[in-house]
Amino acid sequence: MTLLNCLLSAWYGLPFVSKNNLLVSTINGTGAGIETIYVLIFIFYAPQTEKARILGLFACVLTVFSAVALISLFALHGNGRKLFCGLAATIFSIIMYASPLSIMRLVIKTKSVEFMPFFLSLFVFLCGTSWFVYGLLGRDAFVAIPNGFGCGLGFMQLILYSIYRNNKRSGEAKKPTANGTVEMGAEKPHQEKPTNAKLPHLEHV
Repeated sequence: MTLLNCLLSAWYGLPFVSKNNLLVSTINGTGAGIETIYVLIFIFYAPQTEKARILGLFACVLTVFSAVALISLFALHGNGRKLFCGLAATIFSIIMYASPLSIMRLVIKTKSVEFMPFFLSLFVFLCGTSWFVYGLLGRDAFVAIPNGFGCGLGFMQLILYSIYRNNKRSGEAKKPTANGTVEMGAEKPHQEKPTNAKLPHLEHV
């Protein structure tokens, strides 16, 4: 989803789509290149079943981007082109920013931030905030709206992190043993009970 967002945002920032947005195009174009390298490395090292799934998603991303680019080039002009590309970039930007919602739900449910790294949440907030301000200064709703949404979600993640950062997972109390059973972490080690059985007396020969 991040790759598709970068591709669409880079396309939206091109001069023949929207004027004075070259910074949007260059930064998101760089992001698209980095994401492509990341995806290709993942595909190279992934298991066969996972590789097929990621290749399918990668093909879907390229199909959606190609469709948006071709429609905007040959079917639309002027403000219509800007509106179409801007809406596409906005929709997928919001979807990208909303993707951590399931992780936020898991944090609230488990009261643990193990699956929500601090620096990832911090940079989501900083990235959303900077682009939100950029969109406001440039009076570009297609930049300001999705990044304002991302700024808010990033701020919520930081709040959750501050609340639950010192909590341990409840699942840590359960530790697997060698024979596959589950042992409670708070439980004391098994102690052998003393037996009342008497040892046989040894007779001298």
